[in-house]
Amino acid sequence: MKELSPRVRSAIASAFLLLGFAAGAAFALAQEPAARLQAIFDEEWEFRLREDPLFATSAGDHRYNDRLPSVTVADEKRRADYRRGLRDRLRAIDPKTLSEADRVSWEMFEWELTDAIDGFDRGAYWLPLTADSGFHTELARLPENVPLSTTKDYENYIARLRAIPGYLEQWIGLLREAVKRGYSLPRAVLEGYDRPIVAQVVANPEESRFYKPFREFPAGVPEADRARLSAAGKDAVARGAIAGFRSLQEFMTKEYIPGARTTLGASSMPDGPALYAYLIRHFTTVDLTADAVHEIGLAEVKRIRAEMDAVIAKSGFTGDFPSFLKFLRSDPRFYARTPEELLQRAAWIAKRMDGKLPSLFGKLPRQPYGVEAVPDDIAPKYTGG
Repeated sequence: MKELSPRVRSAIASAFLLLGFAAGAAFALAQEPAARLQAIFDEEWEFRLREDPLFATSAGDHRYNDRLPSVTVADEKRRADYRRGLRDRLRAIDPKTLSEADRVSWEMFEWELTDAIDGFDRGAYWLPLTADSGFHTELARLPENVPLSTTKDYENYIARLRAIPGYLEQWIGLLREAVKRGYSLPRAVLEGYDRPIVAQVVANPEESRFYKPFREFPAGVPEADRARLSAAGKDAVARGAIAGFRSLQEFMTKEYIPGARTTLGASSMPDGPALYAYLIRHFTTVDLTADAVHEIGLAEVKRIRAEMDAVIAKSGFTGDFPSFLKFLRSDPRFYARTPEELLQRAAWIAKRMDGKLPSLFGKLPRQPYGVEAVPDDIAPKYTGG
């Protein structure tokens, strides 16, 4: 074979070098949309953790364990504006240029951002309470939901207790404005709503559920720190948690509940039909009308009623349907005799389901779960409490 001249060898080497550059550039271009997408995900995650310290703690990020969120109307607007900008940046990435997995992530995140923006535009933030729970019941779980293994953990917890009055005052301000604008829960569901709040307003701070972590310290807290932490904790419970819940109790009993709307449907609130349409999208992830949802409900009631009639016939019960319901609701055999028996029954049902789930689902969560009683302070208004 004839030896190639230096000029030809140089030309061939240059060609391969150019091909290498072209391949590298193509690879970089292919990676660019994915990298931009991941950067958006990372930025939003940091934003979410920073904006909601309680969520950050639950997610295992402990940088903000000494703080509570800020929940003013201005904060809601600022967050909505941030999400609008983030969605614009997301939509600037063509999902067709992404891998299948990234494309699914793009679509899910676009839906999540749009849902949050629509919720703000429709005024959903004026309704932070449900008929049985809200920010106050979440806050009451604080002793169980924060890490308490070291002195620093306890100092963070104390800082959060001291922040409770300001945190609840922000919620009071938001709810006060909501009532003025015509947004509230129906008054019909608010009877006894203040009981979980009243349960936190105790005379002796050491009897508060917020003081529980100071009754017994873990090994990670040195003996030398315990007296100081106990004294600071008692003061923080009194001036922080109890004082904050006392203000919330006064507001709820004197302003919110008496000022709540006497109507039932969301349509009676400002721009109610649009708000209801948003809530349908939020809870179903599909764009159905209220009438369509109602028709689905009627069809399901009809289907379930037919199955119930079949069960009644199979059981040998001879009465009519109302009589069968009365039988179910009144016969002692269908009720646990003690709270402990109810928990045991629930645990047994849960373990039976554990054995059944693998036949229904290909993948199951690794995180185990337990069965516990509904806490006394929220039980009166809690479903099944």
